[in-house]
Amino acid sequence: MKNRLVFLVTIYAFITTQAQVDPNIYEKFTEQTITIDGYNIHLEVKGKGDAIFFLPGGPGNSHDYMQGNFGQYYKTHKVVFFDWLGRGKSDDAKDVSEYSVEADVEMIEKIRKHLGLEKISVVGHSYGTVPAQGYAIAYPDRVKHMVLINGFHSGAMWQANCDSYNHYAKTHFPERWVKVDSLRQLGYLSTDKPLQDVYGAFPTKYIYYHNTSLKQNVPSTKHRGWAGDVYAQIIGPDGDFDVSGSMIRQDYRRKLKDIPARTLIIAGRYDGVSTPEFAVQYKLFMPQARFEMFENSAHNPYLEEPEKFYSIFDDFFGIKK
Repeated sequence: MKNRLVFLVTIYAFITTQAQVDPNIYEKFTEQTITIDGYNIHLEVKGKGDAIFFLPGGPGNSHDYMQGNFGQYYKTHKVVFFDWLGRGKSDDAKDVSEYSVEADVEMIEKIRKHLGLEKISVVGHSYGTVPAQGYAIAYPDRVKHMVLINGFHSGAMWQANCDSYNHYAKTHFPERWVKVDSLRQLGYLSTDKPLQDVYGAFPTKYIYYHNTSLKQNVPSTKHRGWAGDVYAQIIGPDGDFDVSGSMIRQDYRRKLKDIPARTLIIAGRYDGVSTPEFAVQYKLFMPQARFEMFENSAHNPYLEEPEKFYSIFDDFFGIKK
């Protein structure tokens, strides 16, 4: 899954069709650095009112694309964007063993305390939904709202979606998959460059984008958009085929029904990363949540169906235009 996620952060163009998104949003924030556990952590906060923490995917992405798509909510809330340890402009860990889902969960709590906030809302996309759920389970009294955008309820779901993507790639692009098979037989893992180059070249339609002409809103200034060592540690060195690391240990399915935070769950009909087969299971595991399927979206509904997405998002947070 890493190479497909890399695709998200290597596109440097602005969305001009979304009235909700400000292409100059990055210039309206002031960067700051805070110290947590001896590390410099990159943080950007703006606005007043109830706080919303926006948690990006990956694990390996910086916060930039989330800020590009949700930064405008500073007009109604205190919005918080940060780079987890080893990602974006935050320090690298002294040892890669420090990268884990559990550490990302605790980073949310440490930043909440640093900002002196009583309660927060968490909005996670893709991998970002994993620490979002972990945080809501570990600190139920601290979460007011939770939004899970194209997420994962367990390491088992992550593995199942890897299997689903690989089946799709093999059956739709057999000429390319022969090369993948050859490299696999030679012992190459998904973190090895020869396999990365082949695996990352598969089309993204029906995986990340239903409409492949869309691009993420990202800053024009140089930034670290991807941290492969973090991904390899949390998902495993062969994570596109065999999920291991911290991620495979996560399983929130039995605990989701006990989360008191008001929750919105969003899925995309054409999502090949968080597939509908498993996304709809949230209806069973978290019946108290509001579930919305986006019929013309893949992994990024806020890009592909922005009018519907932001209308639902605003309604969920009680934002009146």
